[in-house]
Amino acid sequence: MAKRQPKNTRGRIIDAAWRLFYRQGYEDTTVEEIIRESGTSRGSFYHYFTGKEALVGTLSSVFDEKYEQLMETMDPEMNRFEQLMYLNRELFAMIENSISLDLVARMYASQLVTRGDRSLLDHNRIYYKLLRQIVREGQERGELRGDVTISEMVRVYALCERALLYDWCLAGGEYSLLQMGRSMMPMFLRDFRVEWP
Repeated sequence: MAKRQPKNTRGRIIDAAWRLFYRQGYEDTTVEEIIRESGTSRGSFYHYFTGKEALVGTLSSVFDEKYEQLMETMDPEMNRFEQLMYLNRELFAMIENSISLDLVARMYASQLVTRGDRSLLDHNRIYYKLLRQIVREGQERGELRGDVTISEMVRVYALCERALLYDWCLAGGEYSLLQMGRSMMPMFLRDFRVEWP
C-alpha cells in the first residue's frame, strides 16, 4: 500500500479545528488555538478560511477522512449492500461518539444558507466516489438492481442518510443515531437489493 502523504496546510487546520471543537466545544475554541494546534500561521489560516465559522462546512472533510479509513479495512468479500450498511453504521457511530450534535446542526445550517461551498453536495467528494464504486460492483456482482442507475441509487442513499442526520438534529439527539440508522437504512434501501431465490 502506498504511504500516505502528509496533510497539506488546509488539512492540518481542519484537523486541528475539529480536535479542538470535540475537546472543548465550538464556542470555546478560538482561531488562535486552532492556529497553535495546527502548527500554522495566522496568514495561512486566513488564506484558507474567513474565520472559525467557515470551518463548520469542513465537517464533510472529516467524514471523507473516515471513509478513506473504512475503505482500507472493509472486507472486500462482504455483499455490497452490506458494505453500504456498514459504511452508514460506522459514520453514524463516529458522529454519535465524536462530534457534537451542535456541530452537525451548524454544518447543516451552513449548507442551507451558503451561496458558495456546499460540500455535502459535492459529487467529487470521497463519499460519493466510494458509494458509486460500491454500487457499480454490486450491480456487476448481481447483488444490487441493474435497472436503477448508479447515480439514482447513490442519490437515494445520500438522501436517506441526510434525512436521518437532519431528524436527529431536530430531535436534539434524543435517540441513538446509530440505532436509528441500523434499523431504518436497510428498510429505506431494501428495494435496491437483489433477492436470491
